[in-house]
Amino acid sequence: MTDARVPILMYHAVSTSPNDATRELSVAPEAFAEQMALIGDLGLTPVRTADLAARWRSGKPLPERPVLITFDDGYEGVHRHALPVLAKHGFAATVFVSTGWLKGPHDMGGGLDTMLDWDQVRELAEADVEIGGHSHTHPQLDQLPDDRLRSELILCKEIVSDQLGTVPASFAYPYGYSSRRVREAVRETGYAQALAVNNGLARRRQGPYALTRLTVRRTTGIEEFGRMVEGRAIARTFAGDRALTKGYALVRRARQVRRKAIRSRV
Repeated sequence: MTDARVPILMYHAVSTSPNDATRELSVAPEAFAEQMALIGDLGLTPVRTADLAARWRSGKPLPERPVLITFDDGYEGVHRHALPVLAKHGFAATVFVSTGWLKGPHDMGGGLDTMLDWDQVRELAEADVEIGGHSHTHPQLDQLPDDRLRSELILCKEIVSDQLGTVPASFAYPYGYSSRRVREAVRETGYAQALAVNNGLARRRQGPYALTRLTVRRTTGIEEFGRMVEGRAIARTFAGDRALTKGYALVRRARQVRRKAIRSRV
């Protein structure tokens, strides 16, 4: 099982009435409940991000048919709608928070919809939900200079540690974007593992800082969801996403080269 292919599900908002900014990557509460019920019916075992990575590092066997349930950004609906469903099934999960988006003393005002507050984050943590880092202000990390990159990572880690009393072990790249430089900075900041997107199944050989996830959208039907968690027809399901990702990667690399050239002339 050490080379197993593991579905890592990437959710964002769970909302009855999402706004335009979050609609595409939101799921309805009823859909989320149906999806979690299917995970239970299929006999899958939800595990936290840190637990999966630790088992892969140590070589210990994984639980039977593992799956990861992860949420990005820190939307309030994760507490309101997702937590009761997770608790009903006894499912572990991971929430990656952008600390500058959450309600409270560090709020920078950039949240895309109604966000969690720190009391709600603490309640999630007390209910077997791992709280991971997702940067402070949710920028495209691979586009930042070194000082800002490290500030985003360190500030996020320090705020989570201060608010929860525990150091976050896992990280998820905002927008899924990373580079060798970003991955190295995440490792040096002290995160033990990090998740990307790429819409494929996670494998140990990807390394702890480039684990792949599968995007769950508002348009993801229950049959498609079933194929995802069972690892079937993944390439066909996300063919359009991969084509767009490859094209945008070329644009992003060109921007990076241009910025480096500009900095070298200054």
